[in-house]
Amino acid sequence: MENKKELSQAAYRFEAKMPLAQAIPLGLQHVLAMFVGNLTPILIITGACGIAGGEFADLQVSLLQNAMLVAGLVTLVQLYALGPVGGKVPIIMGTSSGFIGVFNSVAASMGGGAAAYGAMMGASVLGGIFEGILGFFLKPLRKFFPSVVTGTVVLSIGLSLISVGINTFGGGNNAKDFGSVENLLLALFVLIVILVLKHGVKGIAGSASILIGIVAGYIVAFIMGLALPTTGVTADGVEYTKAWVLNWSKVREAGWFAIPSLMPVKIVFDMRAIIPVMIMFIVTAVETVGDISGVMEGGVGREATDRELSGGVICDGVGSSFAAIFGVLPNTSFSQNVGLVAMTKVVNRFALATGAIFLILCGLIPKLGALVSIMPQAVLGGAAVMMFSSIVVSGIQLIMKGPMTPRNLTIVSVALGVGYGMGANTGILANTPQAVQLIFGGSGIVPAAVVAILLNVLLPKEKESV
Repeated sequence: MENKKELSQAAYRFEAKMPLAQAIPLGLQHVLAMFVGNLTPILIITGACGIAGGEFADLQVSLLQNAMLVAGLVTLVQLYALGPVGGKVPIIMGTSSGFIGVFNSVAASMGGGAAAYGAMMGASVLGGIFEGILGFFLKPLRKFFPSVVTGTVVLSIGLSLISVGINTFGGGNNAKDFGSVENLLLALFVLIVILVLKHGVKGIAGSASILIGIVAGYIVAFIMGLALPTTGVTADGVEYTKAWVLNWSKVREAGWFAIPSLMPVKIVFDMRAIIPVMIMFIVTAVETVGDISGVMEGGVGREATDRELSGGVICDGVGSSFAAIFGVLPNTSFSQNVGLVAMTKVVNRFALATGAIFLILCGLIPKLGALVSIMPQAVLGGAAVMMFSSIVVSGIQLIMKGPMTPRNLTIVSVALGVGYGMGANTGILANTPQAVQLIFGGSGIVPAAVVAILLNVLLPKEKESV
């Protein structure tokens, strides 16, 4: 009889059957890894549009609820595919943070309000359709995405997320007690638990180390709330609640069941939003190619096929248009979870699907979503620093799939040095046209991808040595 304490080998095979008792925790840790990131873009953009509170408070709650439901549904499509839509790859889908810079600019140019948010949704509907069409033609375009290019994109994604991980490690850089001893020790405790389980315990406990580490973080945060002061005072004399404190009142106040609303914001089609958003969807397609390449390399140990890449990009586009109908920002592949797959090597489709179903339940049962949403940033940070660094390693592995010829070294070096460096230090673009700042500012991923693709096209190919 199989020892149930040992993780089934099915966990490391995409289509294999595995026990539900093992699948649930493996899927749940994927949800915990992306839950905050799935909701944060909506919090930021509704704030930028001025619809984050007051008369719009119920609207924001509805959008957050829809974000969880949509992420779960689109993830299931990505895992199982509906015709050409979906790559059948171990990818978790969620609200993209890559559009935050563009949407912030749109909100500023349109004066904010529900109309500006509706214009973003209209642009997302069209942009998603455009990306979906692009996915159908991805096979002839794949020659522009050899492993040295996709590897550079994956590496850029990982590098851009490391700062996000270390910010959460300190409790969230918007927290009044960011970098406090309590936050750092809590995050360090979670990281140590994960390391001990991953490298000291065999079976499901080792593969579910992220989930167990986060649950342990919840428990320690609860104990800290009983033993330590939960409030502090700023230099200005203003009292605040510390970032590691669990907000149980949010769980108590949340309802048990709610039906998501269709089109909570009126969709508007405005060229001020459509043009920059369309450009971002091209970049998103490149990022998705990088994510799928990274997850297949890091989790399965092989390069992604044309069908997987094409279906994945189509799902990105269709999923983003579907999300916009529910008032949710574009849904794309989640790089955080690429790192989780690369770290655990768990790629089982059924396990990931249980996580998608949990997201859907969170969208239908607000109380369940509230329980996850009160997770202290430091708890997430203890897991995030390791997961995001795993994406960097996956990118390096992809780059090393081919020979490190002078040509490939130039592509990687210039893409990272000029491309990623320029995007990660946006002050250098301050005097450039706004369109350039919209496309290349705020993230090193976009310029690194553009530079890598251009160099791959322009640099003469070297003759293969016999």
